[in-house]
Amino acid sequence: MPEPGPSPLQSTLPTAAAHFGAHVLGRARAAGPDAAGEAVAEVAAATPPTPAAAAPAPVLPAPVVPGPPAVTAPDVPAPAAPATPGPGLERILRGPSGLGTAALSLARPARPAAAEAVEAPAEVLEIPGLYYHPVPEPDPVRVAEIGRRIKEWAVEEVELFPEEWEKQFDGFSVGKYMVACHPDAPTVDHLMIATRLMVAENAVDDCYCEDHGGSPIGLGGRLLLAHTALDPLHTTGEYQAPWEESLHADAPRRAYRSAMEYFVRQATPSQADRFRHDMARLHLGYLAEGAWAQTDHTPEVWEYLVMRQFNNFRPCPTITDTVGGYELPADLHAQPAMQRVIALAGNACTIVNDLYSYTKELAAPGRHLNLPVVLSDRENLSEQDGYLKAVEVHNDLMRAFEAEAAALAAACPVVTVQRFLRGVATWIDGNHHWHQTNTYRYSLPDFW
Repeated sequence: MPEPGPSPLQSTLPTAAAHFGAHVLGRARAAGPDAAGEAVAEVAAATPPTPAAAAPAPVLPAPVVPGPPAVTAPDVPAPAAPATPGPGLERILRGPSGLGTAALSLARPARPAAAEAVEAPAEVLEIPGLYYHPVPEPDPVRVAEIGRRIKEWAVEEVELFPEEWEKQFDGFSVGKYMVACHPDAPTVDHLMIATRLMVAENAVDDCYCEDHGGSPIGLGGRLLLAHTALDPLHTTGEYQAPWEESLHADAPRRAYRSAMEYFVRQATPSQADRFRHDMARLHLGYLAEGAWAQTDHTPEVWEYLVMRQFNNFRPCPTITDTVGGYELPADLHAQPAMQRVIALAGNACTIVNDLYSYTKELAAPGRHLNLPVVLSDRENLSEQDGYLKAVEVHNDLMRAFEAEAAALAAACPVVTVQRFLRGVATWIDGNHHWHQTNTYRYSLPDFW
């Protein structure tokens, strides 16, 4: 038996960036000498230098990816202002210039002066002390068009809901949600990719897990079959046909199948595979929550946070590159630092949902787990104190996300990394804005 060779070296950020540079140069050479020259300059500017072995590690400037806080908890000091980025990193964060490129800026704009402050919507829900960044109202033209198209898709293409659920569908305001989360989408068609997936994911949650016929009993089987609408079965002809027919058996599977078909037309194979893995994580989280419901188990706080790292919004911000019309290369997406940033982003978004849906879940049939409830039960806190501590947990997650995203942006100043991090940060802001302004769905407890 021959001796095995040495194990391949693990990919690191500089290595991954170099692979990306080789990919860019290869495509440019195929396009011609002028494009190749431009690509060489781009890769040289985007690739972090390799320091000499004896030289101390340089202090990298912190980029402006997360931006300054808009609202700060009164008893927590604001983080120190980041250092000014160097010229190269500042250029990347600033993005392209010229007519029609304003939406592609990668740096979160500084807080406007009082006279230019973002105009607040007519109705908002304010959680005192919650750390977040306000955003302008989403483009109303795009919101209306997305609303029209998604309802047409839901009613005519996938028969998503009965007539009596129409008001709830409209009240979800998914057009506003997705336009707020993806302001850099180049077209309405790109926005529709995210919108169909969001609606399909909520259909699975409502119909399989929650109050529109959901139950923890038999949940695993339902989720597994639905997941094959995203990650298809490959088997013999005799059994392939009945499986394909099963994808039309209920509204969640019809929605998953159709939304995924649209998604893979726009996404690269690696982006589609990334999404399938993120959805498997989501379904695993559903199963854990369902198992606890069956046994009437209240998890420890850390156990609940584990579950919520899986049962969370992760599949939504991680398609920001597909919706934006570009790709974060798979090797860069897989880096541990990027995975930590993504996890923190999803966790912060999910605790926002726990806070805004708190009274909605208390009023619903059965017992619903959320972070304030688990904190109150496990740490012997009043309902009010449990809720206020959940706000602190959210704020800590937000600050951790911002610090880790800034460090990653400085360590890997590759254009697609910068834009992806900006897209995830924007998704966090848009997600909060939708929760805060959706007074049809949400209300707040009277704790203040």
